[in-house]
Amino acid sequence: MTLLSVEHLQKHFPLRSPGAWLRPASVRAVDGVSFALHAGETLGLVGESGCGKSTVARCLVRTVDPTGGRVVFDGVDLATLDDEALRRRRRDFQMVFQDPTGSLNPRLTVQGMVEEPLRLHTELPLAERRHRVLDILDEVGLEPSLARRYPHQLSGGQRQRVNVARAIATRPRFLVLDEPTSALDVSLRARVILLLAKLRARLGMTYLFISHDLSTVKYLSNRVAVMYLGTIVEEASAGDLFARPLHPYTRALLSAVPVPDPDVRRERLVLRGEPPSPIAVPTGCRLRTRCPLAQPICSEPVALREVAAGHRVACHLV
Repeated sequence: MTLLSVEHLQKHFPLRSPGAWLRPASVRAVDGVSFALHAGETLGLVGESGCGKSTVARCLVRTVDPTGGRVVFDGVDLATLDDEALRRRRRDFQMVFQDPTGSLNPRLTVQGMVEEPLRLHTELPLAERRHRVLDILDEVGLEPSLARRYPHQLSGGQRQRVNVARAIATRPRFLVLDEPTSALDVSLRARVILLLAKLRARLGMTYLFISHDLSTVKYLSNRVAVMYLGTIVEEASAGDLFARPLHPYTRALLSAVPVPDPDVRRERLVLRGEPPSPIAVPTGCRLRTRCPLAQPICSEPVALREVAAGHRVACHLV
């Protein structure tokens, strides 16, 4: 069953024009992204910094409003909901942010932060809410004694577990994970990833997992979508994409991952220069100004098309 359908999603941020005679410009952070998520699966979203991954995440949970396109969650277009209807829906989709410190309220205890969504989205009495908070803390591996502490009294890993606890408090059906381990060291990162995998298996939640860590994406995701300059350039099952990447950008990303075996030699595909500005994106394939395989046809418009079962690529050369 399709739980989430994203259709031609756009988010453009207007810039102040330097002069009245010039056409107003805008940053095309997200420019025509489409994908679907089935109930219980995890979609990994990867790409360079600034490609629009986090903007997609914020559009999905309506912390920012899209410029265009549709986000259909469980058959309902979220853009059509007023503030009250959207508030009622929020118990079904939540987000874990990248910064485990900045996303917590320093004036609230752990008890207060995890209890807040229960107070807003359920009708549980006070005593039952507080008991429920202790159960949730146990689910994410936190001691009940931590409920009385404030964020500054917690370690980085504990703060991120509080973020996860707050997000799953209302038992959402869909969870957006925006680089939830990037601010943690390696050991804490592994613990949080194992926690997320365990919660997915136990609660049957659907994840959109955004990360730079390709090995973690491979471990946690059923399917992977690769973004470049505001668009998706390749999407496939995790096994297929990592075994047979087709788009030059995907191949460049994967070839840059270190291999922990000095005897293994892997062909590198190196991109030229820096990504173009999202204010003035190249015509045709957006990678063509950096791609070492570019041909004249790459200046023509290119669409994301299925080249094998479940494998979509936006490249003229595939």
